[in-house]
Amino acid sequence: MSYEQVLFLFPVIAGMVFSNATNSVAAEKPLVFISAFAPGDKGAIHAYEFNPETGELKLVERTTNVEHPFFLAVSPDNKYLYSIHAPGKFGGKDNEYVSAFELQGRTGKLKLLNRQSSLGTASCYLDIDQSGKSVVVANYTTGSIASLPVKKDGSLEEAATFAQHTGSSVNPKRQKEPHAHCSVISPDQKFVFAADLGLDKIMAYELDSKTAKLTPSPQPFVRTIPGAGPRHLTFHPNGKQLYVINELKNSITEFDFDPQTGTLIEQETISTLPEDFEGTSYCADLKITPDGRFLYGTNRGHDSIAAYRIDDDGKLSLLEIEPSLGKGPQNLAITADGKYLLCANMPGNNVIVFQIDDQSGKLTPVGDPTSIPSPSCIMIR
Repeated sequence: MSYEQVLFLFPVIAGMVFSNATNSVAAEKPLVFISAFAPGDKGAIHAYEFNPETGELKLVERTTNVEHPFFLAVSPDNKYLYSIHAPGKFGGKDNEYVSAFELQGRTGKLKLLNRQSSLGTASCYLDIDQSGKSVVVANYTTGSIASLPVKKDGSLEEAATFAQHTGSSVNPKRQKEPHAHCSVISPDQKFVFAADLGLDKIMAYELDSKTAKLTPSPQPFVRTIPGAGPRHLTFHPNGKQLYVINELKNSITEFDFDPQTGTLIEQETISTLPEDFEGTSYCADLKITPDGRFLYGTNRGHDSIAAYRIDDDGKLSLLEIEPSLGKGPQNLAITADGKYLLCANMPGNNVIVFQIDDQSGKLTPVGDPTSIPSPSCIMIR
């Protein structure tokens, strides 16, 4: 081939390569799994294709062999999905289950592998470690957590550890007994922290990820403000701060975290509501952008999302309190690029996509609401 022929063909070849790369990127649109919290066939896990250019959600699959799938978790290798399964009544007398599914490529289809008992009722939170070998579950009504080993094929073994919380706190209606509301694995994979709304405590455990066994941490718990009702917690990407959203006191508490000892030291508590709000509201979820600059928390009742800037010392500065555009914002998810926040308005029966301003952190709704019955959890693959 002559030099002139190479020069002639190069733009064509380059165009073909660029086109193929573009098509490949387009084909890798994120999958978003959203649970519909309901019994029978109404209970389902919906899979959507997310368009990062427009923020649009397109339904591609609906899995119905799971009831009351209150919370979801996706394995680090994106091969498996785990879901709460509560046949009949959620939070009834019978223990509920954790279901293991295999993801069928990028079709959104889920293949049931097996189910194991959560060893509790009103099972409301799941997390999985980075090795993909340990799943932890929190049980709200019975006030306990359990850890389940994961087999090589993604299926679950029976629980390796069961931890029953005991005690009470100051709110006579909501805190007569323990109510574990989340179980989160630390970024270094060494600890599990469980927010117990009924005790006003963050319980701490050491995790052996090879066996999924839990043992009480040297600092077995840290107290929150009496009556706060800690619900969900999340770590800053730097692994040095932990943030807890308090359902009953409508606030967020920031702790400094020592990964060497697992110790938490309280730094500040900040409100999630406007100063002039006089109604009834309860917090639900909180998420941090991947770059660690912004934090968002939900208010159910005020029906809003409180947005904060995270300062260099980990403290929070309120940016705005944005309407959630639906009743009862239950759960949040942020895309891997940090450009979008998705909000599940559970009693409002919709999911709203917000664009995150890269400079200010403020939220702007994009597109139309996505209708879905009782959305309780969003997981982005």
